[in-house]
Amino acid sequence: MSPSYPSGRDVLREAVGRQRGRVALSALLGSGHQIGEALVPALIGVVIDRAVTRSDTGALVLWLAVLAVVYTGLALSFRFGARAGELAAVQAEHTLRGALVRRVLHPGGGAEEGRLPGALANVATEDAKRVGAVNLALMSGISALVGIATCAVVLLRISVTLGLVVLLGTPVLMWLGHLLSKPLETRSETEQERAAHAAAVAADLVTGLRVLKGIGGESTAIARYRTTSRDSLRATLRAARAQAFQSGMVLALTGCLIAAVALVGGRLAAQGGISLGQLVSAVGLALFLIGPLEVLAWVNAELAQGRASAARIAEVLAVPPAVTAGGGPLPQPVRGAVRLSGLSHGGLHEVDLDIEPGELLGVVATDPAHAADLLRCLARRTDPDAGTVELDGVPLRDLDPAEIRTALLVAEHDADLFEGTVHGNVTSAAPACGDPEPAMAAAGVAQVAEALPDGARTAVSERGRSLSGGQRQRVALARALAADRPVLVVHDPTTAVDAVTEALIASGIREIRKGRTTVLVTTSPALLSVTDRVVLIHAGRVTDTASHADLVRRHETYRSAVLA
Repeated sequence: MSPSYPSGRDVLREAVGRQRGRVALSALLGSGHQIGEALVPALIGVVIDRAVTRSDTGALVLWLAVLAVVYTGLALSFRFGARAGELAAVQAEHTLRGALVRRVLHPGGGAEEGRLPGALANVATEDAKRVGAVNLALMSGISALVGIATCAVVLLRISVTLGLVVLLGTPVLMWLGHLLSKPLETRSETEQERAAHAAAVAADLVTGLRVLKGIGGESTAIARYRTTSRDSLRATLRAARAQAFQSGMVLALTGCLIAAVALVGGRLAAQGGISLGQLVSAVGLALFLIGPLEVLAWVNAELAQGRASAARIAEVLAVPPAVTAGGGPLPQPVRGAVRLSGLSHGGLHEVDLDIEPGELLGVVATDPAHAADLLRCLARRTDPDAGTVELDGVPLRDLDPAEIRTALLVAEHDADLFEGTVHGNVTSAAPACGDPEPAMAAAGVAQVAEALPDGARTAVSERGRSLSGGQRQRVALARALAADRPVLVVHDPTTAVDAVTEALIASGIREIRKGRTTVLVTTSPALLSVTDRVVLIHAGRVTDTASHADLVRRHETYRSAVLA
């Protein structure tokens, strides 16, 4: 039985739930700050009634000291409460980002299907940040409610009428604020989707910048990005208008509530129902209410945006793996026998192929799409529509993809390099005790290192853009060879190198992989000439198997594919 993979919503709940302690602490300290803020106008009223109107210096000093203590307490509680809230937000963001990275890198794949890398990066940064900020919003919202409740209690002690105005008006205001946040939630989700798409298109264009310049496609690329960017801008402006409308309406409603408190307090003071100090307190508390009510409006907006971002994160996390882990054990030791039985997938139809342990096999597919289909099945990035792929007699679908890759490595033609050094790239997948020098020599990286300013320690930029195409291919091939897997499948590793270097690499591959199973999926005569035999796949089927020289001599289709 394959292990269950948690849904996106489960991971979201866990990421936010882990911060419950910090949120509770920050809410407690924030509530202390709000209580202190609410007590300040009340204490000022007491100072007026008990010290100023009576000209009592001792009482004035006493109540000023009390005010100083309250100010100190509210300042400290704000500082440590805000710190705990920010820590909760940042930690939740980090947890979500880690969950997203683990899902994208899951051996079963699937999360990246239909999504550009830039879009996934946007989800892991901006959306994770917005969901993490929900923790801070919860703390702020609880603190604001405590401040409003404190204000209501103080006003009830001054006048029941004043207290009821606050107690009855605040829930109505919160309900209206929630209704007003609905359009913002919808538009915020659209805004994030368009922004992610624009970021993905920009990353895609930057990646292919050299190719675009080479074919003169800059104007088309600029037009494409301009259209995408304008769509993103329109979505952002719609979200900004919704947020401005929501904030403006909530602020207007807040002003109405404060005006009602001030009006009722003024009438009571004029009628002698409350003292001068109590009137000052009532007006001060009405002004104080602006803060927590604005915080509630901000909380509504943050929750709306957080829910929209949470939905986008959940979409990525909840995508089922493209292939599931089987329960069978990996054969030990791995001999390297690979068998394809009745394999049908994509353009491939009933492919039967036996690869002996230690064989160096060439595979020529006249249609590049068929080569790609074969590589996907061998790497178990997908399971075939029909038939099986076996490793030492065990079907790959019965094995965990992560375990498969410890025994069978598929080195793609367009494999990217990592930011770091040449040596770091070569050894990134190598055994801890392995020596990378033979792999570097076989792939021609030793020659590359000699031409670089710091040799093998030369820094490599993102995706290896600081190297030429041929240099990147040789480093990527050396990385695959240094991994030292029992079975290695390499796809067109020398398309960007010269003929002399290609011949040397062909000899190097045969020498370093002697005794281990190696499959070269290529149309390069230099590489095919060193193989034990070559399999020709035409129209999605195996049509012939022989040595490279025999196929060149007897098969017109093979000659067209390899020598044209």
